Amino acid sequence: MTPRLTLAVAAAALLIVGVAPTAQADDTAPSVPPGTEPTASAPVEVDPNDPDLKLPAGGTLAEPKVLDIKQVVEDQSGDERREDTNADVTFALQAEVLFGKDSATLGADAKARIAVIADEIKKQNTKLVRVFGFTDNLGSSAHGDVLSKQRADAVQAELAGDLNNPAITFEVRGYGEQYPIADNSTEEGRKKNRRVEVTFPRTAN
Repeated sequence: MTPRLTLAVAAAALLIVGVAPTAQADDTAPSVPPGTEPTASAPVEVDPNDPDLKLPAGGTLAEPKVLDIKQVVEDQSGDERREDTNADVTFALQAEVLFGKDSATLGADAKARIAVIADEIKKQNTKLVRVFGFTDNLGSSAHGDVLSKQRADAVQAELAGDLNNPAITFEVRGYGEQYPIADNSTEEGRKKNRRVEVTFPRTAN
């Protein structure tokens, strides 16, 4: 093959590669967090002797940091969930195990469950407890706001009695249908969203 023909073939090949159509985005494909998209490019080779990769004179590395790790444990019935991180402990109790329908009066089983949470608060020796109430999206938003706050107040009052510690500060809120943790279009999801969460800092050694 002559040099001129060789160059022509090579140029044609480059032209074909340069105009190759790129894959079109699939609107039905699930989205992924930024930075985790698949790529067809080869890994970049790093020169360990590159001076730009070395700390400048007098430079120091940041202090090591332990990343926050979340552990979630849910009982078999799904009535209660516990989340542990390096900083906080959260108990989430479904409304059905605490209250009757559309009620903010604690049921018989509720006090025993709240007593367990109070014991954990004592163990952590914390001085701040957050009690947040949530509902599903059925009914009016205004009614959900009021009911979720009434239920949070009821749980807070029971906790305060069990703890009997005036040094503890409570933060109590009712968020209504805000911040769902499941799909409100199904009864199973709505059941999970009807809940009271108790959160406190992890302070024990």
